[in-house]
Amino acid sequence: MLTKINHLGVAVNALADALPYYRDQLGMAFKGTEEVPEQQVRVAFLEIGESKIELLEPTSTESPIAKFLEKNGPGIHHVAYEVNDIAAAIAKLEADGARMIDKTPRKGAHGALIAFVHPKSSNGVLTELCQSAH
Repeated sequence: MLTKINHLGVAVNALADALPYYRDQLGMAFKGTEEVPEQQVRVAFLEIGESKIELLEPTSTESPIAKFLEKNGPGIHHVAYEVNDIAAAIAKLEADGARMIDKTPRKGAHGALIAFVHPKSSNGVLTELCQSAH
């Protein structure tokens, strides 16, 4: 079902403040920013090898990322796993008793289809399923 870790999502207060650490100090390749209105976030992607980091900045105080930052402060928000068939992955997880935040896929950054598994079903880790747009 899972093919690889797609990315780690990191909640930040401001992309402009967080980017220099990842890009300049750690030397990750900056792949650009994108606003995802459906999620009320602006994201920046960085790559190192096959791994990616997704920095998430809220664009609204109602954003789930804004609420996460208010409660927890900046830090790791989620782990995203690549899947080939997100609908099948959701169906399998639900059949196995997992609690899904998203029962149907929705649009994420870079045109990917995404769905989240509730942390109560994944040992406290917010888990994202991600089917890349090819």
